[in-house]
Amino acid sequence: MAPNKIILRFGQNTSDQPIIYRLVKDYDLVINILKANVNPNKEGTMVLELTGEKYEEGLDYLRDQGIRVQPLAEEVFRNEERCISCGACTGICPTGALSLERPSMEVKFDSDNCIVCQLCVKVCPLKAMEVRF
Repeated sequence: MAPNKIILRFGQNTSDQPIIYRLVKDYDLVINILKANVNPNKEGTMVLELTGEKYEEGLDYLRDQGIRVQPLAEEVFRNEERCISCGACTGICPTGALSLERPSMEVKFDSDNCIVCQLCVKVCPLKAMEVRF
């Protein structure tokens, strides 16, 4: 079963709750946290990969806790016609989805490792990295 990528958006009243623990213990879900920015008493965001037979029940639990759940419906696309393999994107990519292949020094993009943080989109001087919905 392939993992489902989702975005969780927390409010102030849920950012200090042990929701990941509950997803693992109560719903037997396998969780891979791809990106997180959660601070107590503030809003927070997490990007997760979730797998397990009780996936839908786990999502219902999250919604019952007041957490907004969204599928990761965006993807980063590399426009190969625009890209000149300058490598500006490879140094900023937190997951290694973008890398320089040696010895050709050509930029390679592995979309399976992409968490859609959009850092590459911001740094690409030729706008070869695009976000699609």
